[in-house]
Amino acid sequence: MSVTAQKSPNGLAAYITVTAAYWAYMLSDGALRMLVLLHFHTLGFSAVQLAYLFLLYELMGIVTNLSAGWIAARFGLTSTLYMGLACQIVALAALAQLDPSWSLTTSVIFVMCVQGLSGVAKDLSKMSAKSAVKILAPKDDTGAQEGLFRWVAILTGSKNAVKGFGFLLGAALLATAGFQTAIWAMAAVLAVILLGTVLFMPSGLPQGKKSAKFSQVFSKNTQVNRLSLARMFLFGARDVWFVVGIPIYFYAVLSDGSHEGNRAAFFTIGTFMAIWIILYGLVQGFAPKILKAKDKSIDQISQAATLWVGILTLIPAALALMVYLQVPQLTAILIAGLLLFGFVFAVNSSVHSYLILAFTSDERVTMDVGFYYMSNAAGRLLGTLLSGLSYQFGGLPLCLGTAALMAALSTLAARQLTR
Repeated sequence: MSVTAQKSPNGLAAYITVTAAYWAYMLSDGALRMLVLLHFHTLGFSAVQLAYLFLLYELMGIVTNLSAGWIAARFGLTSTLYMGLACQIVALAALAQLDPSWSLTTSVIFVMCVQGLSGVAKDLSKMSAKSAVKILAPKDDTGAQEGLFRWVAILTGSKNAVKGFGFLLGAALLATAGFQTAIWAMAAVLAVILLGTVLFMPSGLPQGKKSAKFSQVFSKNTQVNRLSLARMFLFGARDVWFVVGIPIYFYAVLSDGSHEGNRAAFFTIGTFMAIWIILYGLVQGFAPKILKAKDKSIDQISQAATLWVGILTLIPAALALMVYLQVPQLTAILIAGLLLFGFVFAVNSSVHSYLILAFTSDERVTMDVGFYYMSNAAGRLLGTLLSGLSYQFGGLPLCLGTAALMAALSTLAARQLTR
């Protein structure tokens, strides 16, 4: 890949177009996750069955990230971006075909397969957008690293804020329009976005090289591998309570089982999840200023990654103890504690997103980013599975305790970055 891409006068326009397309996908992804979770919970799915619905989604993320980096290196970043949006449209259209008369087993298998396709869509879109930042971010002698961190933080923070609105949108659509109507509406809007992206995508992104080999996907960079391991446990620490545990716990607390009680619970859960993701995204956007990254080297930022994930470990451990002891004002404490978790987690995530691009080169960016997000998907898969299992066998305290353990493992991996 040419390193002159960032010099193109269309570089900023390409960055804006890629970001807008990524926003559109993430809005639909957040809405779809909330639609599926709440809809099937009301149909009587257990915590483990709900976790099953998302397992293939995360598993396909692992497979997709391995191959997406090679596809982008060979055929260009725009091709993987278009493929991601198209896959999500197909997944939405397929999910709308779900028949309520199907057996529970058939429904679970069908939704798992559709979610698997959505997982392909997510990681094609994510890898395309994150790799584009490395190519398009301004490079100069005075602020290269700070500029890259800032561009990464803007993209990552904004997409998570958009995904947060997606959680709220999904819950609201389920409560007002119903499951199938909501699915078809999202598919139609996303189709318009895809058409606009294809028609108006400016130049500025690499077109790919036919000489790229699939074997090059696996990174030989020690720092990339260590960071990927830390990333896997970091996202496992979030998803082990975020995917199933907290939504089902809040539903049990808030709903009385009536139709109106369910609607109120949907809105409340969707609002909380949305606020959590939105604030998480906003903190990511400000992470360079929080860390004063402009004045720090890559080694110093690597040290910050260890410090912040160490702090993160303490939060779910404390919350697990409070839930187990059923302390007074538990719901308020949980909300405050999980928002604090989101703040610390956002700084961690933003640092990781910067470091993967700092550690890689323009020539290997799609390969290394794909490998890194494969680890991200592996962490989400592990967290999703453990979310259902831990809630089924130990309730919310076990979910949060497992989160603390995974954050501790991420700390151990992050410590290796400075060695």
